[in-house]
Amino acid sequence: MKPALVVIGNGMAGMRTVEELLALAPDLYDITVFGAEPHGNYNRILLSPVLAGEKTVDDIMLNTREWYAQNGITLHAGDPVEHIDRHRRVVRARSGLEVRYDRLLLATGSKPFIIPVPGHQLPGVLAFRDIQDVEGMLAAARDHRRAVVIGGGLLGLEAANGLMRQGMDVTVVHVTDSLMNQQLDKPAARLLQSALEKRGMRFLLDAQTSEITGVDRVTGIRFKDGTEIAADLVVMTAGVRPNIALAQGAGLHCERAIVVDDTLQTFDPRVYAVGECVQHRRALFGLVAPIWEQAKVCAGHLAGTGHRRYVQQAAPTRLKVTGIDLYSVGDFIGGEGSEDLVLRDARRGVYKRLVLDGGRLVGAVLYGDVQDGPWYFELIQKGADVTTLRHHLLFGPVPQAA
Repeated sequence: MKPALVVIGNGMAGMRTVEELLALAPDLYDITVFGAEPHGNYNRILLSPVLAGEKTVDDIMLNTREWYAQNGITLHAGDPVEHIDRHRRVVRARSGLEVRYDRLLLATGSKPFIIPVPGHQLPGVLAFRDIQDVEGMLAAARDHRRAVVIGGGLLGLEAANGLMRQGMDVTVVHVTDSLMNQQLDKPAARLLQSALEKRGMRFLLDAQTSEITGVDRVTGIRFKDGTEIAADLVVMTAGVRPNIALAQGAGLHCERAIVVDDTLQTFDPRVYAVGECVQHRRALFGLVAPIWEQAKVCAGHLAGTGHRRYVQQAAPTRLKVTGIDLYSVGDFIGGEGSEDLVLRDARRGVYKRLVLDGGRLVGAVLYGDVQDGPWYFELIQKGADVTTLRHHLLFGPVPQAA
């Protein structure tokens, strides 16, 4: 009899690990997958185009139900696991179904942080995390006019753009004084804000939500300074938290997330974890590139061919916010002794800021023109001395003479 692999979480991280495993050892395990949503695995990154009306749900499916059947995988979609008994090596789903495992893979992802202010449970208050959220937003856009998005990061701006494309009046509320403050410095954030305002998006910065108002449905938002704005729909995009309740309940070692070693193994050698629910050497993860690498390493160890270790790498953030290209990598704020090289071209809508420290490039922010981003990333990774390149660094690599 084959050993049993149970995967908890039918999202991108878990299924990428299963795909990598099937490529290495297609017949090694009897695989059972449990997912909270009643679908196959879809590309969560493409929810924004679905909201904007540019793609359908079918367009963003990565693994259809047929794929699971073709690969001999048992899928329980819409039946999340609620209990893990590590002593008996059994998981129990909401339906009461129990399945035994020899190896267990946790890919429970993260859950949206809903700001716990009065009114946060009113109808019309949504997150932006899954297909059901998008369907709720599309339904609201058909019947209502005024939307407020809380959170001015990438996800919030994508939600705001999608709702505008559906004909809503949209205001983005952000707690700091500049948009996307995790990825952009203030000058780049101002350029982005200005470009989005020209398209009709409104912003309230340095605004702290104190209450969501309404009786049977949301009608507005009140701020700490006493001001209010009207809203028929409120979308919370104020960050995510690793989804670790199940692991904690099973007695697995968790800090901010499920703690794993360099093989993506938890403190229980039969249990692995990947994706947004894990903590590796104190770091958490949200970008695709490191999670794909985790999937590859984890699959190797599940297949018994594992000798690789997961090594964290600085990942550049390359983003397309409603058609505007942005790229940031490394320490783009700088500190004492660091030096900035800045290029501004207002006519072309281009901004570049490079941070140098001790003759080496340590960070970069690019807005509008991002084609040199990979070159800057390579220079940062190598720790290369850029003293001789300094005068043309802002203009990209100089072609080598033949």
